[in-house]
Amino acid sequence: MSRIAGIITAQAPKPLDSTLAAMATGNDWKHSTVSAGAAAFGWVGRRAPALAAQGSWIVTLDGTIFNPEELPSAASDAERLLELVRRHGMEEALARINGDFAAAVYDAASDTLWLGRDRIGLKPLYYVQQVEGVAFASRPAGLLALPWVPQDVDQRFVALFAGSHYRSIDNDPQSSPYAAIRQLPAGHVLSIRDGRAKLSRYWQLSEASERLESEAELAEEMRALLLDAVRRRIAVTRRPAFTLSGGLDSSSVLSCAVELSGKRQPAFSSTYADATYDETEEIRSMLDDKVSTWNPVRIGDFDLLNTIRDMVRVHDEPVVTATWLSHHLLTAEVARQGYDALFGGLGGDELNAGEYEYFFFHFADLRAAGETGLYHHEVACWAKHHDHPVFRKNASVAEEGLARMTDTLRPGLCLPDRRRLDRYAAAVEPGLFDLRGWEPVMDHPFRSCLRNRTFQDIFRETAPCCLRAEDRQTAAHGLDRFDPFFDHRLVEFMFRVPGHFKIRDGITKRLLREAMRGLLPEETRTRVKKTGWNAPAHLWFAGPDGEAMRDLIASQRFRELGIYNVAVVEGLLDDHERIVASGALQENHMMFFWQLANLAIWLGC
Repeated sequence: MSRIAGIITAQAPKPLDSTLAAMATGNDWKHSTVSAGAAAFGWVGRRAPALAAQGSWIVTLDGTIFNPEELPSAASDAERLLELVRRHGMEEALARINGDFAAAVYDAASDTLWLGRDRIGLKPLYYVQQVEGVAFASRPAGLLALPWVPQDVDQRFVALFAGSHYRSIDNDPQSSPYAAIRQLPAGHVLSIRDGRAKLSRYWQLSEASERLESEAELAEEMRALLLDAVRRRIAVTRRPAFTLSGGLDSSSVLSCAVELSGKRQPAFSSTYADATYDETEEIRSMLDDKVSTWNPVRIGDFDLLNTIRDMVRVHDEPVVTATWLSHHLLTAEVARQGYDALFGGLGGDELNAGEYEYFFFHFADLRAAGETGLYHHEVACWAKHHDHPVFRKNASVAEEGLARMTDTLRPGLCLPDRRRLDRYAAAVEPGLFDLRGWEPVMDHPFRSCLRNRTFQDIFRETAPCCLRAEDRQTAAHGLDRFDPFFDHRLVEFMFRVPGHFKIRDGITKRLLREAMRGLLPEETRTRVKKTGWNAPAHLWFAGPDGEAMRDLIASQRFRELGIYNVAVVEGLLDDHERIVASGALQENHMMFFWQLANLAIWLGC
């Protein structure tokens, strides 16, 4: 695990000590620097520094290259990248790399800085451009340590985090929680020369012909791609561990590792006393044949607000969902036991249509194709397999969802879910930001609603915040982290797979299930019901555990923030406690209060 930073000014190179120190998360982290012309680059981490210099060129790299055999030979990944850039230029160099990385290259002869980020955004990279110069870092904390970088938070971010859904906060891939700090989007290169910045995309997904092979042939190819993605990542670890839930994604990654190594692997799972989100029973089918040591990490006895304070400190921002509290405690246990890397299943839901709302977009594609009979069949199967006393599944719900989230006059176009985005708008002071008037960007490079929804989630909604949270928390505990589903070759492949190989007969992840035949236990491979990776935060904000939340809301500092309509917030907390105490069959407000607690703590409450 590592972090990088750099400063380019008109005068002599500036020291990076404060910037690197702000990003180091362990006493055993070491740092190193290199300079050329008016630029200084730095690296801080636990292994050999990823820095290189040659003539007027310098480079630094955070991350790992997984295909070194296809690239120029070199003593390190940093030297390999530098050679690639000198031969081919920055964009072509990055296009040749399979890796999770953030990188910076500077040529003093031309006074040009290039910043680059991996295709999906697994490694973060932020930058500022002020009159004093240009600086970049892996975390906002590294930039905020510089005296000339303004500390002001971004008011749009504050409002969206306060009163909208967590999916809204990454709609602008270039923004950050801080007004002066920009984020380099995934799959992009930023070049800065003579004070002029140019942002360009070196990789993108676009409309392509659907794969026409049989399900068996496509499953075989998918299996080979996932196995190779896991193989390449295991090769760069010393002692890896694996997250394990009751679902297909983490189980598939773990099972691929078992297949490749010929031995069972250590696994860690978040477990809960409350049965709502506990997956202990679903996990058991994996234990005998796939797991060498199972480490259930019971999430229960902790101080909620102080734990959030710990998380906000390592995130440099409020944390998106309560699930990441469980992950934070789990990664601490992984590190305590001496593992150096943690594998997970992020990306599996997006690529395999595993989110429940993906059904609506599959329904829209069927209707647009004139497949009326198949549409009604799929809706009926969806209701049969997934109906829920709170989140109902039936024909009328399907029609309402299509009307709300798709445009029947423009096939393929997904609409923002205003019901979800605006649910808590009244809780935010109207003068702060017009939440109801805010229109998110909805990308639609494809003719398919399902593909466009997947694209939106990967680059503007679900994936960015999750990848960022996973990165911060594993780094805080000195771990590398790997998500093989986000190997770009597998992503490109899955965007060409027809929708009926993802959802069929009301069952999601059809192709993955077929690809994992013989690798996954049948009980896991064929399980239809999805608990979802979540945490029982409804209990954390109710009853005795909710008293700390009431104290927070009643505090003078909270009221001085001027963000919330306090009366509305207090009414929501009363309603949440009523729902939880009574067991009423209606949606509670745990996500709103999780976001409120994180935002308030980040802002000094």
